[in-house]
Amino acid sequence: MMTLIILTIVILSVGAFIYGFVGNDFEKQNNKHGETPIVAKRLLTEHEKVLFSRLIQLPNCHVFVQVSLAAFLHTNGWKTRNRFIRKIADFVITDSNLNILAVIELDDKSHDNKVEADIARDKMIQTAGYKTLRYRKMPTINQLYNDVFGMSLENHQDLFISINFFMNS
Repeated sequence: MMTLIILTIVILSVGAFIYGFVGNDFEKQNNKHGETPIVAKRLLTEHEKVLFSRLIQLPNCHVFVQVSLAAFLHTNGWKTRNRFIRKIADFVITDSNLNILAVIELDDKSHDNKVEADIARDKMIQTAGYKTLRYRKMPTINQLYNDVFGMSLENHQDLFISINFFMNS
């Protein structure tokens, strides 16, 4: 009886081992291009949602999220284009005429090992004439206003209050 149990365990183990190879080959044959299922993803992280809620309070601005750098950077050469074509900006802030005021990145700990890449990315954006604002900590609405417009919110508090009142009505 014990021999039968051991023989069954060995046969099942060998079968599982063989299936590991054959099964993977079968899946690869049915999926020759290495495609994986497409699933839904949230547009913003919870952290980014907080910043978005502050950015939409900036007066006379539009806030665009998850914008491809290729949407606002251009070059004629593929070698240069490949440096930015698959990169995404967290936020792009425009004025009411859709002129870009700032490109905003909300960095977290994942950027600790990407400092040089972030510097190169910011340089590309700045070379095209755009301002990059990079925040490690969540900025206040006052800081955002100052960084985007280059002036203090206190000097324009009346405009901000009227816009904020309108948005919350």
